[in-house]
Amino acid sequence: MKKQTAGKLTNVFYWTLGILIVFVAIGILFPSQLEAVTATVRQFIATFFGWYYLIVVTIFLLVCLFFIVSPFGRLRLGKEEDRPEYSYLTWFAFLFSAGLGVGLLFFGAAEPIAHYAIDAPTADEATGQAALESLKYVFLHWGFHGWAIYAIVAICLAYFNFRKDMPGLISATLSPLIDPRGFWGQTIDVIAIVATLSGIATTLGFGAAQMNGGISFLTNIPNSFGLQLAIIIIVTILFLLSASTGIDKGIRVLSRMNMVLVMLMLLFFMIFGASLYSLNLFTNTLGQYIQSLPELSFTIAPNSSEHREWINAWTLFYWAWWMAWSPYVGTFIARVSRGRTLREFVIGVLLVPSLLGFVWFSFLGGTAISFESQGLTTISNLADEEALFGVLGAMPFSTVTSYITIFLIAVFFITSADSATHVLGSQSTNGSLNPPTKIKILWGVLMSATAAVLLYSGGLQGLQNTMIVVAFPFSIIMLLMVISLFKALRHEHLKKEVKERRLLREIAELRQFKTKTERAERKRLKQEEQKQKKIDKSKKKKVTKKPKEE
Repeated sequence: MKKQTAGKLTNVFYWTLGILIVFVAIGILFPSQLEAVTATVRQFIATFFGWYYLIVVTIFLLVCLFFIVSPFGRLRLGKEEDRPEYSYLTWFAFLFSAGLGVGLLFFGAAEPIAHYAIDAPTADEATGQAALESLKYVFLHWGFHGWAIYAIVAICLAYFNFRKDMPGLISATLSPLIDPRGFWGQTIDVIAIVATLSGIATTLGFGAAQMNGGISFLTNIPNSFGLQLAIIIIVTILFLLSASTGIDKGIRVLSRMNMVLVMLMLLFFMIFGASLYSLNLFTNTLGQYIQSLPELSFTIAPNSSEHREWINAWTLFYWAWWMAWSPYVGTFIARVSRGRTLREFVIGVLLVPSLLGFVWFSFLGGTAISFESQGLTTISNLADEEALFGVLGAMPFSTVTSYITIFLIAVFFITSADSATHVLGSQSTNGSLNPPTKIKILWGVLMSATAAVLLYSGGLQGLQNTMIVVAFPFSIIMLLMVISLFKALRHEHLKKEVKERRLLREIAELRQFKTKTERAERKRLKQEEQKQKKIDKSKKKKVTKKPKEE
């Protein structure tokens, strides 16, 4: 098969483009049917494969923990001489912006208040136990499991791309198992791009819906698809302008801006929110989360249909969302993590964003729960996209902070979409690290069109349905990636052992040769010394005999 050149469009692009055109056409012509089909498939997956989602995601976390404590942790994601391109601060900003994005703002207050006041997992709603349980499940959904999903994809991509000099494609990570340029390799790349598009489209849909919710909350303009479409078009133009500047300009600047704005918002909640309650909630929940992590990882509630439905609606949705995002985030994280050791990478990716997310949800969610429990405001009767603005409305400077929040959502929107165009461009040009601008622009338009169609056909529920459906086949690919990675690591370890044994044998032979040489030299020197002694003794005898002769 003809080898593809990086930077050139591949068959994967045209296949994906065809699938998207068909999907968009069906969404426009038959929106209700599309929503009904995706809902049916989602229900089937949740009912019959919920156990599978919980097990497979926990496996990814265990693999990451293994890399931290195993000798493989010393392995560098790149050549041995490679060193990190970005500082820790910039690297964490990249992780934060690409990996969390709009979801932090959309669910920051909405999810904790939903678990507390609307539909608690097991406790009675609006109780102290419900508050504790609420944050514990929020930590589960936004903590180590999700970041382990990102880490697995990023490790595989970075290892095969930077250490083995293979294209930065999902199919290339399976090279020990299949031919990445064959039919199955191209099929896997198509699935990865479609999964990426569904995950990004869901996030863009959440962002557009929340910006619409904020505008509606502030101005009484009703929520409408028309306004959401206008938001998508405006933000698309902005992120395409950013995409044309490259990763070291647009994305880097926007990522740092995100960090600054998020820290300012978090500081605002620390000062004017329920600070003491949030700190106590964070501390207590963190302990509960760590203590009950094994139990939470495998809870599927076989004897409680109500709790099982809750798990399907929340936990399985999140695991599917993380997996749908993982080709995009994994590719981007791999791109900015070259040169870091495997142990350093896993600790940084699992620990730092998770802890930052825990603090964020504790203060935003804790403030929302505290305000509602004290009767200061009612947030649980608001739509999810309006929940954060409902909390801000009960705090000082509410109008100013609400508009700043809308701006922050837009910046996250732009950053996520900008990063996604880079990744999609790379995946469709044989893993090019710097895909052509026109390709990135094309993917940006297709992303926004997909988000708009999904919003039109089924709203936010339609977005979630489609993402869970697409994430399922990619989860199987991720399992194969783990198997492929261990096979490659074992092969490299064996090669290293053979090399070390050869080196040791050569050292032993060298030492043996050196010993023989030294012995021979000592023997020669001893023989010369004895010979010299005989000569000296002979000369001495001659000298002593002369006087007697006289």
